[in-house]
Amino acid sequence: MIIHKLVFSPIMVNTYIVEGISGTCAVIDCGCYSRKEFEEFEKFLDKKKLIPGLLLNTHMHLDHIFGNGFMLEKYNLRTWCHTLDEMNRERAIQDALLFGLKMETPPEPEGYLEDGGTVSLGNLTFKALHVPGHTSGSLAYYCESEGCVFTGDALFAGNIGRSDLPGGNHDTLVRSIKAKLFSLPPDTIVYPGHGDKTDIISEMRFNPFFS
Repeated sequence: MIIHKLVFSPIMVNTYIVEGISGTCAVIDCGCYSRKEFEEFEKFLDKKKLIPGLLLNTHMHLDHIFGNGFMLEKYNLRTWCHTLDEMNRERAIQDALLFGLKMETPPEPEGYLEDGGTVSLGNLTFKALHVPGHTSGSLAYYCESEGCVFTGDALFAGNIGRSDLPGGNHDTLVRSIKAKLFSLPPDTIVYPGHGDKTDIISEMRFNPFFS
């Protein structure tokens, strides 16, 4: 597995391109806001000779789904997410206006993943871990064979996600992280929705919300 990170949109969201061995790739949280950004995304894939075969969302806040329409238009891919985050997809246009941004209605998902559900592409397998608290339907995607987890806006390097938006709850988020993420092997690499990567043991020891 090779993991590439591209940062898109005025909200600076991490878009992950997870490269397997077959020339296909999984895309997690496609945040391309503009046509120019999506062209940059396409050029990167062309350079790496990769074809997207799977689209995943950790949650459905607007910055993480800006590119879902592009993915459907170009690659005929719809996303996988948790059903409890449908309300965020449905209100994305309204939320964009609050940031002075515009977007079209995000496409409906391909399907929904519950806690413990898996989805695969070639040699890549992602296990969904339900980590509510940032949103009701926040998911982390754990790749056991590769020792990494994509945490969206639940867990960051030295921080946790905000919990003051609809569906958020601070106590729930803290409990979710402890139960679902801190139970992973300590050396598991954490790829968050914003900022730099970290690992589970560092967050258990030094994250101010837990140390």
